[in-house]
Amino acid sequence: MIFLRVSKTQVSFSFKYIYYQKKGIMTPFESTSINVILNITILLAAVSALWKGADNLVDSASRVAGTIGVSDLVIGLTIVAFGTSAPEFAVTINACLNQLPDISVGNIVGSNIFNLGFILGSVAIIRSIKSTKMLIYRDGVFLICVTLLLLFFFRDNHLSRYEGIILMSLLLSYLAFLFIKKEVHEEDEIIHEKSTWKDTIILPVSIATVIAGGHFLVDSASFLAIKAGISQWVIAVTIVAAGTSAPEMATSLAAVLKGKHGMSAGNLIGSDLFNIIGVLGLAGLLYPMHINPSAYSSLLMLSGMCILVVVFLRTGWILSRKEGMILVAIGMARWVIDFMK
Repeated sequence: MIFLRVSKTQVSFSFKYIYYQKKGIMTPFESTSINVILNITILLAAVSALWKGADNLVDSASRVAGTIGVSDLVIGLTIVAFGTSAPEFAVTINACLNQLPDISVGNIVGSNIFNLGFILGSVAIIRSIKSTKMLIYRDGVFLICVTLLLLFFFRDNHLSRYEGIILMSLLLSYLAFLFIKKEVHEEDEIIHEKSTWKDTIILPVSIATVIAGGHFLVDSASFLAIKAGISQWVIAVTIVAAGTSAPEMATSLAAVLKGKHGMSAGNLIGSDLFNIIGVLGLAGLLYPMHINPSAYSSLLMLSGMCILVVVFLRTGWILSRKEGMILVAIGMARWVIDFMK
């Protein structure tokens, strides 16, 4: 997801388009005569792929969790979260390698705000999400800490290789802790169903299906928006922002509808953790980054959003529909701010 503090003419609706424009290359959709009917078909197929892939992903991941002896929450924080964060990983690392640090950082910050605002809020509006002590005091607090740490690292608008190494080390330590402590379950998170050899195929295929669905959703929706005369800036902060987070949305909603609240919330918190300490950590390790000073306010907003989400999850041990509406309203306010820039 991309939220950039640059002029409207500088914003492109995905890293692919930004890169093509930088090189003066026409994009596939601009260079061919793909018609509207075909793109509508692609859009519908992408949505179907997203939901079918997410449905299978939740079921398969849950069975894998049962086999290796971990909870839905842990599997949501790890395998599911990493899989659904693949689009953000690809955009951020490609931007880093092409020396576009504002896109690298803006993609992650915008993605995390969108995950905690629009997606978590929307899922809670559809069905309230139950939380647990482990989700709050272990994973939620850790998310707040690493977000504040990122805020500290960017106090000079720079992320060094040394700081990138620290973030990557935190990721490895966190993953090790989750699986070393896998015997610790909360009562409502214990999994009994076991996986079969089919899940070794279903799980990766489901992740790939969800990622592909999100990719084609962005491409086809962007094409249709251009044909409708919508500006690239509007496309960037709406269609692409939502499209690149479609895997998280589909998976979290599918999980909560199946009563797997740990996997639903764990997917979003895990995605945000992976984005900060994994993706940005690797990006900083590969290429030390300087960002526009104006981007610091987005990091401040992300920190506030993380604290608010954890507080909401703690109140009554549930994220209610009313609290979900507040999160969505904050996400919408963020879009209004971007439109006004």
